[in-house]
Amino acid sequence: MQKLEREPLVVVVLGPTASGKTALALAIARRFGGEIVNCDSVAMYRELEIGTAKPSAAERAEVPHHLLDCVDPLADVSAGEYARQARLVLQEIKQREHLPIVSGGTGLYLRALIEGLFPGPRRSEELRNKLRGRAEKRGTEHLHRLLRRLDASAASRIHANDVPKVIRAIEVCLASRQPSRRASRITMTELWQQGREALQGFRILRLGLNPERETLYSRINQRAAKMFDEGLIAETESLLAKYGEQARPLASLGYKQALQFLRGEIDRESALAAAQQAHRNYAKRQITWFRQEPDVRWLAGSGDETAIQAEGMAVVEREI
Repeated sequence: MQKLEREPLVVVVLGPTASGKTALALAIARRFGGEIVNCDSVAMYRELEIGTAKPSAAERAEVPHHLLDCVDPLADVSAGEYARQARLVLQEIKQREHLPIVSGGTGLYLRALIEGLFPGPRRSEELRNKLRGRAEKRGTEHLHRLLRRLDASAASRIHANDVPKVIRAIEVCLASRQPSRRASRITMTELWQQGREALQGFRILRLGLNPERETLYSRINQRAAKMFDEGLIAETESLLAKYGEQARPLASLGYKQALQFLRGEIDRESALAAAQQAHRNYAKRQITWFRQEPDVRWLAGSGDETAIQAEGMAVVEREI
């Protein structure tokens, strides 16, 4: 039981894709009566199963999961909206006196949840539509180059393929510019450093998974191959028929390469190889991002290893 004089604990399981975050989160939840809060942006979308590596139906039945399958494929979920919803869920879990376990690899969402968000300018649909049009005509790299000129630090953290985040970062720079002085433009990076309201009422325990790079890449390649074997292309085709190419998740890893195959741009073997490479690149960016997180207790292995689970649960036991 948690000590009355201490704030309740939140366990955060972080790490690169395919490092076994779900397995470790489930092990901790089973041991300590926990509830899992998803922190993966793509896993929030309904009707996306194969390409998201969500927990299975049996796992979800065994342990309560939150913020999965809760967003329409045509909608966009900002980091701020995720943080708002996740904080409400944490309070509900706290009231039930259960252990909340935040698990996922979307670093910006996690930072928004724990550290809070900057008071950025309001969204401009007119500007967003213009920028989306530019991306469609000139490619995502064109928008990313524009962001690099406006805010190099933000561009280094946001991948060119993540069009919604690139657009938001550009929007912040342009919308916050003073009309009379171009030099007074405020960047997203500067705004992140001011005016944030951190999560209150919890102690944070960060457990980071850090398998050897060769092992991680092998796991990534195997997972991508399994997705293709289990019907990722068919799932993408179904989403495309139902929602069109405007469906936000179709730009995410795996789905993007399956979509290229369906368009006839590449064959299946090339699509799989491209998906594997994209996931490996994503893992590198996640590792860089999470290395900047404070006070992470790093576990030198994958979350589905018995020894790593035991080590992680021992850390949680001491903190509780």
